[in-house]
Amino acid sequence: MTKNRDLLIFAGLMVIGLVAPAVVYPVFLMKVLCFALFALAFNLLIGYVGLLSFGHAMFFGAAAYIAAHTVKVWGWTPELGILAGTLCAALLGFVAGLLAIRRQGIYFAMVTLALAQMMFFFCVQAPFTHGEDGIQAVPRRAVLGLIDTTKDLNLYYVVLIVFAFGFLVVWRTIHSPFGQILKAIRENEPRAISLGYRVDQYKLLAFVLSAALAGMAGATKAMVFQLASLTDVAWQMSGEVVLMTLVGGMGTVFGPIVGAGIIVTMQNYLAGFGEWVLVIQGAIFVVVVMAFRKGIVGEIQAWWQRRQARKSA
Repeated sequence: MTKNRDLLIFAGLMVIGLVAPAVVYPVFLMKVLCFALFALAFNLLIGYVGLLSFGHAMFFGAAAYIAAHTVKVWGWTPELGILAGTLCAALLGFVAGLLAIRRQGIYFAMVTLALAQMMFFFCVQAPFTHGEDGIQAVPRRAVLGLIDTTKDLNLYYVVLIVFAFGFLVVWRTIHSPFGQILKAIRENEPRAISLGYRVDQYKLLAFVLSAALAGMAGATKAMVFQLASLTDVAWQMSGEVVLMTLVGGMGTVFGPIVGAGIIVTMQNYLAGFGEWVLVIQGAIFVVVVMAFRKGIVGEIQAWWQRRQARKSA
């Protein structure tokens, strides 16, 4: 029942997404979709495995650099650039995961943060990243040789398809037997071990999948804004995705999407306040945490479940 409800809500969101460019600027919508996919990837790890990563920006940013470089310097098409960025992030996730999953709790978080900082300094020094200038003016080539992405509206529908694919991967994962084992590890890891599950292997696979999806988001974002910069791989980016997930609702299917929409909207429409945007974001975050302990979507789901339980009684 829950699976069908989620698919119906997703279908409704896709319908809204198809008509949204008629009333909202497509570039803004593409930014929301990219960060929503990033938040979905992060939520897969923290919400369903219980692993808090402070270094997810390394996958997001590394994929952005790879996609931008392959498209601009090597002349690849956008879909190949996104694929290259995604595969690079998956490989990076495998290496980082082998090191990080050996620890739990705050130690896991600190290991991921340390690895992300190493990636940041690599991007500062590596010749192909162009240091503080980043990779700029990434050309918008035709997708599959057919879709002209120089037009924002055309590119928007490509990004919408990428987002839909990422969402369905996450949805299928959490509703699969593999996803149920991940939830069991989150709830009681010693019990999962006692049942014979190789917990470290499941954690590593979830980490790689989360990294790949985060990379897909970063690579797509580089195509949209024709830019890959140090901002994409900085620790602040990791903090933003944590904020998006907590505001929307950790461990919920649609919470990260709502959280990403709220945070990106705030950044866009409050930009005139300068540095005060961070203060306003912090204040809103405190209010949400105090009033919505499970996040906005999490509290809505809890209210609906209580309502259904009263009806049943």
